[in-house]
Amino acid sequence: MSEESKVSDSVERITDIELSKEMQESFLEYSYSVIYARALPDARDGLKPVHRRIVYQMGEMGLRPDRGHVKSARVTGEVMGKLHPHGDGAIYDALVRMAQPFSLRVPLIDGHGNFGSLDDGPAAARYTEVRLAASALLMNEGLDEDVVNFKPNYDAQLSEPEVLPAAFPNLLVNGSSGIAVGMATNMPPHNLREVIAGACYLLANPDATTQDLMKFIPGPDLPNGGIIMGLDGVRDAYETGRGSFKTRARVSIESVSPRKLGLVVTELPYLVGPEKVIEKIKDGVNNKKLQGISDVTDLTDRHNGLRLVIELKTGFDPQVVLDLLYRFTPLEDSFGVNNVALVEGRPQTLGLRDLLSVYLSHRLSVIRRRSENRLGKRKARLHLVEGLLIAIVSIDEIIQIIRSSEEVDEARQRLMQIFDLSELQAEYILELRLRRLTKFSRIELETEREQLLLEIAALERILGNKQVLRDLVTSELNAVADKYGDDRRTTLMSDVAEVKPLSMAKAANVSAQLADTACTVVLTATGLVGRLDHSDEVAGPDIKRHAHDVILTRVTTSTRTDVGFVTSKGRMLRIHASDIPSMGIQFQAGSAVAVRGFLGLPKDETVLTVIALIDGNQLALGTKLGVVKRVLDEYPAKDEFELISLKPGDKLVGAAIASDSSELVFITSDAQLLHFDAAQVRPQGRLASGVAGINLSAGSTAIAFNAVEDLATAVVLTAANSSAALPGTDPGSVKLTAMSEYPGKGRATGGVRTHKFNRNEDQLYVAIATEGPRAATADSKPLPIDSDLAKRDASGSPLKAVIGSVGTV
Repeated sequence: MSEESKVSDSVERITDIELSKEMQESFLEYSYSVIYARALPDARDGLKPVHRRIVYQMGEMGLRPDRGHVKSARVTGEVMGKLHPHGDGAIYDALVRMAQPFSLRVPLIDGHGNFGSLDDGPAAARYTEVRLAASALLMNEGLDEDVVNFKPNYDAQLSEPEVLPAAFPNLLVNGSSGIAVGMATNMPPHNLREVIAGACYLLANPDATTQDLMKFIPGPDLPNGGIIMGLDGVRDAYETGRGSFKTRARVSIESVSPRKLGLVVTELPYLVGPEKVIEKIKDGVNNKKLQGISDVTDLTDRHNGLRLVIELKTGFDPQVVLDLLYRFTPLEDSFGVNNVALVEGRPQTLGLRDLLSVYLSHRLSVIRRRSENRLGKRKARLHLVEGLLIAIVSIDEIIQIIRSSEEVDEARQRLMQIFDLSELQAEYILELRLRRLTKFSRIELETEREQLLLEIAALERILGNKQVLRDLVTSELNAVADKYGDDRRTTLMSDVAEVKPLSMAKAANVSAQLADTACTVVLTATGLVGRLDHSDEVAGPDIKRHAHDVILTRVTTSTRTDVGFVTSKGRMLRIHASDIPSMGIQFQAGSAVAVRGFLGLPKDETVLTVIALIDGNQLALGTKLGVVKRVLDEYPAKDEFELISLKPGDKLVGAAIASDSSELVFITSDAQLLHFDAAQVRPQGRLASGVAGINLSAGSTAIAFNAVEDLATAVVLTAANSSAALPGTDPGSVKLTAMSEYPGKGRATGGVRTHKFNRNEDQLYVAIATEGPRAATADSKPLPIDSDLAKRDASGSPLKAVIGSVGTV
């Protein structure tokens, strides 16, 4: 070939193409490929091609729920080699998502191993194992009955379904997300029972509106629960296919430790992990956006689920802190709904009614094609059975025809001519074993023929009546809902005040501290504590007389003030008044909390009183061994500290606020009472051990100590019984005496008799000196006491029950 020819040939192979046109055509082809074959789900089965191929191929591999798990890498390889010629990473990512219970409302894959969390990715495919979940069998159900069309795979060596039969509305139930070229989809999950109920209603009422359907499907149901705030955006999404709604974490205010309140998060917004929340909280605390948070602890585990504990500082309003958390952390998140899916190969934005309609049309088509397939198979079988019945009647003649024929074709033709059989019937008879032609086989064949006739009639009724077909679809959907459905996890709230974002400057001006409002802390003799808040209408607390109440102490204070709980071991526990559980403006024992659990006290330590930790509140203490002490009102800024140095075997029996004008009262187990001026006791520091208060006789101990302001109005309650009786079994006797009956004496002296023992009585087991004393049984039931006052050295009146606790009105 000459050089001129070579140049001519090379020139002829070059085609001039406009660059903009080539780019347009190539980009359109790429866009169509991404939209149709990668990023958008089909509106019928709710699956993208990769998900559909995974579920189908795993079904072909026999990875059913009743079989063992296999390596994920094996499934990935099978799908990639036979159906999905893309990277194994993309296939494995799709496989993992279908196995994550926090991603799908009804997972399609049963995974074994580490499939990741909301904060961490999964293990490699070689480490995890999978099989189909029971719900995935519903997606493949009926594939062998010609219910959907198949198409060649990428190299035309195998075939794959264009769409799966999908026995439940997977797109609405599990949602979907994806980014295509120029469009995207983002659909939230829903509750299976609710979606099927809505689908069945639409099938029965084709003219149903979105509002009608929302009676069955009120809103999304997210896998990890949470709260959806406001339904306007949900309603927009159901009407137009586009909308947005806010999701919030489920948070409760609890006592996270003794004397500490906290916010406990048990459910987070969709696809939000606890580590992300913790990181945002720390950032907010560091840059001063968040106030009142002292610590964040993640106590999440597999047995108890999510538990994120946000510990609060003392004196901060939990509700205000929670509002700030909603503003600046993912505890409140927004979900944008964009219902874009493929309908007949084209992307469309669909509302709720359209999504259900497309699925129902698909399901009607599947059931119709399945019925046609089953009808054809049963008619073919009936045709063969009828031929066999003819053969059994004339068995001898058929055998003679077969034996006398030179070739099989001749025998077939003679059978067809003589017995009026079809070619299929004649061929079947020629291949039949002789043992099938017994009398017993004839009975079986006649029974089978009757059954086939009934099934054929039922199938023809389904195909011949649209209403019967719709009823069958409805019954199958309801069966799926009954078997696989569960209760709603997400709470829907329609009316809510929106939490709007704040700038840094505005956030700095938001105070999370509690308002300084008046309150009263109430401690009962039965071991309950609570806080009463003073309202504008109520100047002071209205303490409702509950049947089980015996008030030990009432302290009027404010929500920004500390109070101190004094225990029998001589300790004081400092608590902020706002941290004590509130009971509104009326005290009821049913809404109070046990003080022992609230303070975290051991069994051998009890609370004697509670005081407001303010200047001038001097505390007087009395011990079991008769020691008295007044403590200087210089309380340290510690959560707990000692008030007195107790001797071995000693403990506090009483504590009260006492000024110099107060009278300090001791009552002993041997029925002695001593009172003296508080001025006789010089205040001491906390580490001091006190001074002698009362001289005790051998074997006796002090059982009560109190401070009395007015001797004229105070009353002494004493109860005596036998020390030989088992505790809690001998009620003994009780007596009330006016405090004015008892002469005053000096400190460190013996007392005067306060109770004359009856026969079989040798001790006082409970006593108190106060205004309006009351008593209760050990199980906190009220114990009526005769209000008549007796002489100080008189005996008591019999009791019906043992006194468990004493207090005041």
